[in-house]
Amino acid sequence: MTTHTELPLMRESLLDVADKKIFVAETGDGPPVLLLHGGGPGASGVANYHRNIAELAKEYRVIVPDLPGYGRSTKGVDGADPFGHLATGIRGLLDELGLDKAHLVGNSYGGACALRLALDTPDRVDRMVLMGPGGIGTTRALPTPGLNSLLNYYTGDGPSRLKLEKFIRNYLVFNAAQVPDSVIDARYRDSIDSEVVANPPLRRPKSLGALWKMDFTRDKRLSRLPVPTLVLWGAADKVNRPSGGRMLADRMPNCDLYEVANTGHWMQWERADLFNRLCADFLAGRR
Repeated sequence: MTTHTELPLMRESLLDVADKKIFVAETGDGPPVLLLHGGGPGASGVANYHRNIAELAKEYRVIVPDLPGYGRSTKGVDGADPFGHLATGIRGLLDELGLDKAHLVGNSYGGACALRLALDTPDRVDRMVLMGPGGIGTTRALPTPGLNSLLNYYTGDGPSRLKLEKFIRNYLVFNAAQVPDSVIDARYRDSIDSEVVANPPLRRPKSLGALWKMDFTRDKRLSRLPVPTLVLWGAADKVNRPSGGRMLADRMPNCDLYEVANTGHWMQWERADLFNRLCADFLAGRR
């Protein structure tokens, strides 16, 4: 069973990064680790990693930003190159924090952000953990039902609690009964922020160029990326296909793959105890 650890006291700040604001919460001491959240409606850093922060903070300086476009950070993401936009923002955050290098942990959209940052500037990344990252083979098959549900949230008749509940319970997790209504209520409130509704941070690519930039398996740099990487993927992921894990392991020269049975897209939440142990050990270089 997953333990429900209370959040520790966290230091909060709103930092200026390239004339935009990025909200950050942090706690703990030790090697710096950035936890980068997923891109679903109403997502934010601390909420995404609520079950992981306290455990990781026993060994690391845990830094949890709201990605550009989300939470308390400045809204808007460049649709022509969304992964690049996110990576540039987080790299600027590293500069603002005075960090030459840090570990990166990324879930889904945050995983795509971490991988793009590592490809562009591998010297800034120590070790990396990716959970069901976006952008793996995305131009080689039609979007999954879960990804379609996510991308359709702000289209049609617009956002609603029912649409969000369907996405979370049907596609985000393996066992829908584990998700309390309070999680859906909080995510829904954040998803209908007027600035987000006007400019959703995750939407369908509007050009072939943008689409190709969102498929890392077409990036030749992947086969030369030196950053030690652990890929974690729920075997029952309905948002990003688990076959993406094998793609990364086959292409990246320093990549371990761990596929988790009876687990959906939100592994760090559904299997928090396992995630916390694997993540802490890998980042420390322990087998």
